Amino acid sequence: MGSLRFPFSLPQPPKPPQRPALRQAMAAAAVGAGVGLAISIALEPGACASGRGRKAGSEASPVWATLSLVETLPPTTIVEPRSGTKFPSVVDDGRRLLGIGVRYWKRPKRKNNISYAYGVYADESDVKRLRKKYGTFSVSELKGNKELIDDVLDQDLRMTIRLQIVNRMLSTRYLNETFAKVVENELQKYGGSKSSNNKELLQRFNSIFMDEHKLLGNSIFYLSRERGYILRIRINGKEMGKIESNRICKPLLDLYVGKNAYDKQALQDIQSTLASILQERSD
Repeated sequence: MGSLRFPFSLPQPPKPPQRPALRQAMAAAAVGAGVGLAISIALEPGACASGRGRKAGSEASPVWATLSLVETLPPTTIVEPRSGTKFPSVVDDGRRLLGIGVRYWKRPKRKNNISYAYGVYADESDVKRLRKKYGTFSVSELKGNKELIDDVLDQDLRMTIRLQIVNRMLSTRYLNETFAKVVENELQKYGGSKSSNNKELLQRFNSIFMDEHKLLGNSIFYLSRERGYILRIRINGKEMGKIESNRICKPLLDLYVGKNAYDKQALQDIQSTLASILQERSD
């Protein structure tokens, strides 16, 4: 029997009652296709079994409650509260939601300045391969562990970044310029972007974003790293292209999972969930 935990706390939505429900949905989502699994649900920080809340400013740790499911549950959706964007709990044949965040395109950080919301997913079995190295670490030692994040970016782990457009003024050209810049900076580490091999990689990447029309609200991008370090890009369900190179995959994932992550709170959530996955044990 597996024990699945979602310890990260998502950003506080405008309506306080939604937060516990959000966490419960995340926990239930992990076993969307499972039967009779036990999952752990994070209660509101500082809450106790009696239902009493904590005092304002308290730093009490979350209390975990266990719920056993005896029937199959459908996949759930999780709402990113700042943008109202909904994310499925599972994508791409079982990749699990690690955290959700937003990308602002200018300051100040207001709702109408959000470019897009995003969710980060990972194949759980791939993440668990890292137990060989990190199995003896505690959750607190794993959270924010730079070496762990480096391994997630460097190793052949299947991951998906799901971007959902919020600002209707965005175009594929804007996204291409943003992504191409970080890819080009990464290629500089390997002989520069003007070397024949790297120049070809950059040209192939840019060719995927040839369509410069404005995107409809709620347009969805999938940036996925598939087995063999293959970058796969889909827009609104349409296959746009694939490129085999971690020199392309890594800098794009770094925008959401690494030190250059757009949303630092989302990064903390992602790191906490990765730590929890590595601590899960089968009976």
